[in-house]
Amino acid sequence: MKLSFAGLFIFTFLLNTIIEAQERFTLSGTITDNQSNETLIGVNIVAPAAQAGTVTNEYGFFSLTLPEGTYEIQISYLGFKTITETILLNQDISKNYKLIESAESLDEVVIKEDVERLNIKKPQMSVNALSIKTIKNMPVVLGEVDVIKSIILLPGVTNAGEGSSGFNVRGGAADQNLILLDEALIFNSSHLFGFFSVFNPDAIKDLKLYKGGIPAKYGGRVSSVLDIYQKEGNSNQFKMSGGIGLVSSRLLVEGPIKKEKGSFLFGGRSSYAHLFLPLFDLDNVAYFYDLNTKLSYKLNDRNNIYLSGYFGRDVFNIQDSFENTYGNTVVNFRWNHLFSDKLFSNLSLIYSDYYYGLDLNFVGFEWESGIRNFNVKYDFKHYISNNFKLEYGLNSIYYKFNPGDIKPNNADSGINPFKLIDKYAFENAIYIDAEHQLSNRFSISYGTRLSTFHRLGQDEQNVYENNNPVIFNEELGVYEKAEPIGTERFNRNDVIESFTNIEPRLSMAYQLNDKSSVKASYNRMSQYLHLLSNTNSPTPLDVWAPSGEFIQPQLLDQVALGYFRNFKDNTYSLEVEAFYKTIQNRIDYIDGADLIANNAIEQVILNGEARAYGLEFLLRKNEGRLKGWLSYTLSRSEQRTPGRTAIETGINNGQWYATPFDKTHDISLTTSYEINKKWSLNSNFIFQTGLAATFPNGQYEYNGIVVPSFESRNSSRLPAYHRLDFSLNYNPNPESTKPFKGEWVFGIYNIYNRKNAVNIQFRENRTTGTNEALRLAIFGIVPSVSYNFKF
Repeated sequence: MKLSFAGLFIFTFLLNTIIEAQERFTLSGTITDNQSNETLIGVNIVAPAAQAGTVTNEYGFFSLTLPEGTYEIQISYLGFKTITETILLNQDISKNYKLIESAESLDEVVIKEDVERLNIKKPQMSVNALSIKTIKNMPVVLGEVDVIKSIILLPGVTNAGEGSSGFNVRGGAADQNLILLDEALIFNSSHLFGFFSVFNPDAIKDLKLYKGGIPAKYGGRVSSVLDIYQKEGNSNQFKMSGGIGLVSSRLLVEGPIKKEKGSFLFGGRSSYAHLFLPLFDLDNVAYFYDLNTKLSYKLNDRNNIYLSGYFGRDVFNIQDSFENTYGNTVVNFRWNHLFSDKLFSNLSLIYSDYYYGLDLNFVGFEWESGIRNFNVKYDFKHYISNNFKLEYGLNSIYYKFNPGDIKPNNADSGINPFKLIDKYAFENAIYIDAEHQLSNRFSISYGTRLSTFHRLGQDEQNVYENNNPVIFNEELGVYEKAEPIGTERFNRNDVIESFTNIEPRLSMAYQLNDKSSVKASYNRMSQYLHLLSNTNSPTPLDVWAPSGEFIQPQLLDQVALGYFRNFKDNTYSLEVEAFYKTIQNRIDYIDGADLIANNAIEQVILNGEARAYGLEFLLRKNEGRLKGWLSYTLSRSEQRTPGRTAIETGINNGQWYATPFDKTHDISLTTSYEINKKWSLNSNFIFQTGLAATFPNGQYEYNGIVVPSFESRNSSRLPAYHRLDFSLNYNPNPESTKPFKGEWVFGIYNIYNRKNAVNIQFRENRTTGTNEALRLAIFGIVPSVSYNFKF
């Protein structure tokens, strides 16, 4: 691998030499918002005469190399006025640009065509991006703007239903999504067990969801990447914005540390519905709060530093007998350095901590668990030429896992302290990615990631006969826990188990004409961390476990093929993708598996496999008073765990069965209609196949106890899920030049009061003695009102 990297750097040097010999020069710089001085991501910089262009990276930097000459440069970004400038390029030029916000979209049709033509050409596929403005216009439950609920409206993305945390992408589990906030790992993306996400929309600058063809700079998960960047703060003037809703409010404060050089941002949210519970004689408490922070400073034209953080907590308290606290803490220091007008770098030092605490006063003990990591990332982006770009870098993460620490909360509880064994691991990766324009019609992106994972020494580890922690009882036909025959002890620096995987990535795009293209991609990814959960939706109590001697890393292979087309000067766009993916070593659980406070989790799990395949359809309307999209996904998600020997039955008799997140049909229609300058109407309609479920199919009596028998795993389904939401936005003074601006948002969630089933419970009616099914639904119709402001 060292030789290949050396070869690539030599190749890069030779290319640079050739380019300079051809008398080419580079225009580079940073593009910012004129009002806030905030850098802008994804701005298009185009030289139409040369049929060349580029976009700004995650920190607003761009580099465009052209032959010597005079060019008309067009700089355009949705929602901002386009800059058109003539430049004599007879030397390397470094120049920064400021874009002015506009109520209109791009003014010139030709600019829109050129910009979209670049997007059609790009090999990147299976990526969805939503603007914060679009997210804020979507109707949501209780009026709380929500990033996770918004991406669920995209093709290939679902969740486990109302009140569920996490999200599922292309039939994958929630723990298979890499969630990044300013490059830091987020292990739990939900507040209040899934009712809200942890992301404050006022603090978010940009987000992208990668479902396939994932670049080599990302790793560690096998389903998707949700990459979110926070705003940097306004370095020109002091600003405040926020919102007041029925159950929560938020406030964002930003301003300059030193004008046009440094800025600060502080954003906070909190819910307060629990304050009204005493009115109903309820002593329960349920609320969340979070804080987003960021400090940015420009040292000089080549160096910028950032310090960002996130802190969030959820608190539950039920009549002083049960208290639950959990949340994320993230701190990230970043240094941007520009080595030259073609080489950009970013160094990140990151600390992340997910904490879970439980205080059970009625049984007399406290429980704490969590996962901490220290992360070092160093990334480079090399603009060798307009037709060839390289990204390369390295990443090292040190993990400490606390599966559980149980302590008595009073001297009379009779409970002895009990500590589950801490686990440690070290994950490393180096990667390189190339984006290559081979011709006017054909472009390709290719690269690889070399990842290693070392399970480090722990205080104690069980030893089993034949190294088998799960045994099969032939007489009963069931899997059972194996009794340890001893234990091993290790030093912290010992390597118990190590894994190495090469993860190639390949994406291609062939432009059929100016308006359409076909794309294909393949990617292999490795996942070394596993969320231990046998519920449909993750809960804060679920424990993360590292790969090791008994848990193998998950390995994904995914292929995708797509057709992309723009209609009527980009008024409409169409994306159609088919995908197929397989996952090795997907964890499955033996019947009756107990995951809570289990110090030997290897005794209840088996390594199986999973697969998912489907077709995604996305039709967008991008222009006019009526905007929106129609999304449809037809897919299948399955897993199986065959017997390890000819005698063993495996899980579900070794047959494929639907995963808990399998949904055959998923339809979303999202619209936004501008009635006039003051009023706009937004709506969502969602229809999804019901979740897979396992129902009892009979019962028998054993020693006077009625025992139910069950059908094959997930062979039944809950009723179909569907609902219609509306929101009405009112801006009383849209043309006001006053600094203070306010907006009302009136919403109705689930307007026709559909009682969507979260689960179905089976029980015996004590009056009649007959068995009955009980459907549990969380929400019916929910009205809301909120007031948003900024000044």
